Amino acid sequence: MPSDQLQLLIAGYVLGDLDREEAETFEQLLAENPALMVEVERMQKALELAYAPAEVLPPARLRSAVLLPVQSTLTQSTLVQSTQPIATAARPKAFSWGKVMGVAAAVLLVSLGISNYRLWQTLQAVQMQRQQFEMLTYSLRATSANNPATARVVVDPNTLKANLIVSNLPPSPPGKVYVLWTVLEAGAPLTTDDKSAILTEVFQVNAQGDFAETISVPDVYRSETLITKVAVTLEDVDSPQAHVGSPILITGS
Repeated sequence: MPSDQLQLLIAGYVLGDLDREEAETFEQLLAENPALMVEVERMQKALELAYAPAEVLPPARLRSAVLLPVQSTLTQSTLVQSTQPIATAARPKAFSWGKVMGVAAAVLLVSLGISNYRLWQTLQAVQMQRQQFEMLTYSLRATSANNPATARVVVDPNTLKANLIVSNLPPSPPGKVYVLWTVLEAGAPLTTDDKSAILTEVFQVNAQGDFAETISVPDVYRSETLITKVAVTLEDVDSPQAHVGSPILITGS
């Protein structure tokens, strides 16, 4: 049997669109060649993906666009089938072009439905990824009114790298260093000091009071809702982690 007629028989079998003689012919082919069940199962899975995707329900417009034309095609094919006489055994059964086109259209629509659904899933994933990994910016202002210093931390949550830019901060006194802290909400499930802070960077400004470098930041910047403040304090050079200084620069002030 030509391969195109065989594919149409398989499609008709899966869609339940074979008449009695065609069904008997296909069952005989299955008995002679059980490997055909692989093709039957493959097409059945394709139909299941199109009609009932397991992961996420597609938009209503996409579901209607796929199912309604298929249902209409199958209904018309069934009506045509019911009005046709059953062929006698003495006369070879010819494929109806109307049925051929109906089955082909159904298979094509199923294929297009799967492609559109996968495209919709991909777009959703891209949008979610874009929202999840957009850049975060923290602007710090001086806690003292007569201090012109400012700082900005621009974080890439994807790489956990940040640009720390400080301006107009007086050079630290001997034995002192500036420390950038990430302050979390109380009870956050992360290791912090007694002020709910994570030491993020130790730095010194130049003679003009400026500092600009790329630094590494902790994983919490991928869950930025846990962060309440970003601050800069002045600490002892030998124990910057002691966190005894008061904020000199802080977000939200």
